[in-house]
Amino acid sequence: MGELSYVVALDQGTTSSRSIVFDSNQQVVGVAQREFTQFFPQEGWVEHDPREIWATQYGTMNEAVAASGIDPARIAAIGITNQRETTIIWDRATGEPIYDAIVWQCRRTASIVDELTRQPGMTEHIKAATGLLPDAYFSATKIRWILDHVEGARQRAEAGELAFGTVDSWLVWNLTGGAVHVTDVTNASRTMLYDIHLLDWDDEILRALDIPRALLPEVRSNSEIYGYANFMGRKIPVAGMAGDQQAALFGQGCFAAGDAKSTYGTGCFLLMNTGDKVVDSQNGLLSTIACQIDGKTNYALEGSVFVGGSVIQWLRDGLGIISSSAESGQRAASVPDTGGVYLVPAFTGLGAPWWDMYARGTIVGITRGTTADHIIRAADEAIAYQVADLVEAMEKDTGTPLTALRVDGGATRDAFLMQFQSDILGKQVLRPRILETTALGAAYLAGLATGVWGSLDEISHLWSLGKQFDPAMGRDEAVRLTDGWHRAVERSRGWAQAS
Repeated sequence: MGELSYVVALDQGTTSSRSIVFDSNQQVVGVAQREFTQFFPQEGWVEHDPREIWATQYGTMNEAVAASGIDPARIAAIGITNQRETTIIWDRATGEPIYDAIVWQCRRTASIVDELTRQPGMTEHIKAATGLLPDAYFSATKIRWILDHVEGARQRAEAGELAFGTVDSWLVWNLTGGAVHVTDVTNASRTMLYDIHLLDWDDEILRALDIPRALLPEVRSNSEIYGYANFMGRKIPVAGMAGDQQAALFGQGCFAAGDAKSTYGTGCFLLMNTGDKVVDSQNGLLSTIACQIDGKTNYALEGSVFVGGSVIQWLRDGLGIISSSAESGQRAASVPDTGGVYLVPAFTGLGAPWWDMYARGTIVGITRGTTADHIIRAADEAIAYQVADLVEAMEKDTGTPLTALRVDGGATRDAFLMQFQSDILGKQVLRPRILETTALGAAYLAGLATGVWGSLDEISHLWSLGKQFDPAMGRDEAVRLTDGWHRAVERSRGWAQAS
C-alpha cells in the first residue's frame, strides 16, 4: 500500500490491558495502558473480573486511537493477543460471566489434577494428545471447577446456554456484540483439551473432566477475519489472534525451525519454533502450536516460568522495598553480588522444567549482613536463572545449542538483568528495537489477513536490533552460581504438599 494504513493491537495481559496502534512501517503511533484488579480470595487462588478486563481493554483501544490522531477509517484491522489459559464462562444470552475469570497462575485445581492423573493412562494420553503435562496451570481443570461450584452450571452448559473462552474468545465476543464465539489454535492448544495433532477438541479428556463440548468455541487459524467490531462508527475486521507467547514468537520474526525467543513479562516464556514437527520433550518442556496460517501449522517447544517480572512487582507491592519496577535494576547493581542469598519465586508453584504445584517461594542464604539490596538482586537474578534452566532443557531436547537468545517484554528494559542473563547463559542476548513484540505479533497477524503486509518474508526483514548483551562472566563462576540456584530450588520444592 502506498498510503500508510494502521493496525490496532489489543494486548490483554495478566496485570494490565494495553492497546497499541502500529502503522504499516511498524512504527508505534498511539498507545494506552490500564492496570486492573488482582483478586486473591485464598492462598494460591488468583482471579480477575472479566467485565473489568473488557472495560479496560476497550477503554485503552479508544485512548490509543485518540492519542494517535488518525482517522478511524484508516484502521485496516484489529489484532488480539492475550494472557493464556485464564478461564471465563459466560451466559450466551446476556453476555454476563457466571464466575470471575480463574487466572493461569491459580493453583486451586491441583487436587482435580491429582484426581485426573490417578486415572489409568490419562497422564500419557494428555501428553500425547495435547503436548502438555497435567497441571493446574491450564484451562481444563479451571473449567471443571467452575462447572462444579456454580449452581446449575453444568446443566446449562450441556443445554448450550453457556460459553467458555480464554481471554481472546471473551474479547472477540464483546467486540462483535456476541456474534462470534471462537478461539485460535494457539490458545486452544493451552487448554489441555485440544489435540494438537488432529486439530480438534479431545473427547476422552472432555469425558474425564465431564466438560460438555457445547461449551467450547470454534477453533480458527491465527490470521483470518473472525468478525467485525463496531468502533467509532466503523466496522473494522478482527483479523489476527494468538496467545501472548506465540504472538511474541511471531513478532520476533521466529518463523523458521530453530528460531527461539524469551519473553520477560509477569512470567517468563521461552519458545522455539520446531517447524511442522511436534518435538516430544524429555526434559519438562511442553509441545504446543506456534501458529497456523493459510492451513499450514507450525509447532513449538515451550518452557514456562510462572513468576518472572512479577517478582519485581512483589518487591514493590508486597515487601515495599522498592518504589518502582525501574528501581530494581539500579538497586541490584549497587551491590557486587547477593552475598550468597538466593530467592526462588515459587509463589504459585514451579513451572518448567520442575512442574511442582506444591513448591513455594523461598529465600535462602540470609546472614546478619544481608540487606534489602541483596534481596532485590537475588530476585532479579532469579528471573535469569529460571530462563537459563529452560534454555538448558531446550538444548537437551533438540540437541542444538542456541547461538543467541532474542528477548522481549517489559523486564528486558532492565540492563542489569539482561547482562546477568547473558553471563549465566554464556550466550549473546539480543534485544530488538521494538520491545512490544507481543502486540507487534498480533498486529502482524491481523495485517497479513487484510493486506497491510504481503508475506512472512516482508515481515522478517522488518526486525531490527536495539541492543546486544555479550557474556562477561567466566564460565566457572556462572556454573558455581547456577549450582547454588539449583540447591535453593530443591529447598522450595514440595513445601505445600497436601497432608
